[in-house]
Amino acid sequence: MSRPSPNSEEELSKAKKYYSEQNFWSKLKKATQAIGKEALEKLLILYYCFQDENTPSREKAIILGALGYFIMPFDLIPDLLPGGWTDDLSVLALAIAKVTRTINDKHIEKARDKLNKLTDKA
Repeated sequence: MSRPSPNSEEELSKAKKYYSEQNFWSKLKKATQAIGKEALEKLLILYYCFQDENTPSREKAIILGALGYFIMPFDLIPDLLPGGWTDDLSVLALAIAKVTRTINDKHIEKARDKLNKLTDKA
């Protein structure tokens, strides 16, 4: 038995309440040292994939959920505790796995350029 297809626009609308551009960039800058370059690169790839008008709504909802979870002030394992980024990174990995087919070279290139700028300032 197949599951009914979820309403992608409805999912996207729900996910948007957890995300804001300002909070994303603020949290990303704070996390630069804590989570490492590889994880930052993945976050930025998701961010640029989300910004792409050609990314389907369903994938945007998944990305928005992951980015929203990343910036939430509360989560399963508080970020200040040892291993506190584990849940954030797990959600990130799951989102990457779900939207891999929509990630393109342009997203990766933009992410790497931004990562270089962020880490040069760190």
